[in-house]
Amino acid sequence: MSMTRRDLAGLAGAAVLASATEATAATPGKGGNVTPTPAQQKLIDAAREVRQRAYAPYSHFLVGAALETEDGTVFKGCNVENLSYGATICAERNAVFQAVAAGHKKFKAIAVVGDLPAPITPCGMCRQVLGEFGGQTEVICTNLKKEVMVSTVGALLPAAFDFDPGKYK
Repeated sequence: MSMTRRDLAGLAGAAVLASATEATAATPGKGGNVTPTPAQQKLIDAAREVRQRAYAPYSHFLVGAALETEDGTVFKGCNVENLSYGATICAERNAVFQAVAAGHKKFKAIAVVGDLPAPITPCGMCRQVLGEFGGQTEVICTNLKKEVMVSTVGALLPAAFDFDPGKYK
């Protein structure tokens, strides 16, 4: 199965949750929507705000991310494109790299916002980078229509490459 950011419907293993432990709604795009908790909404708002700073002159596809560390610090990131496409960085990795540079390596949650018909999910490379720090990080996916899907890195990246496969459980 091929998977892209735009193909939420085929997402295997994703859980639609109000929090990492409680299901409260149907799948977005099929008539349902998760109501974010206040903590999730704070991250969504931060991701929406930083999305406006994205540098995307080639795709015009703006993405924002807000990453909450274990101690509650929030790092924001937006996508930054480059004419040499391989040098482009996604919003999620931008936020993770800023957090790591500031000395943080344990994350509670990340919110990602993009303009898609269904909530945006991190690309495979971002999933792998997030997975480097553990599979239990909550991933709050949303779009400009305010539809929300919540999962975990482990659910979004089943059978992840790792020398310690137990890390994702």
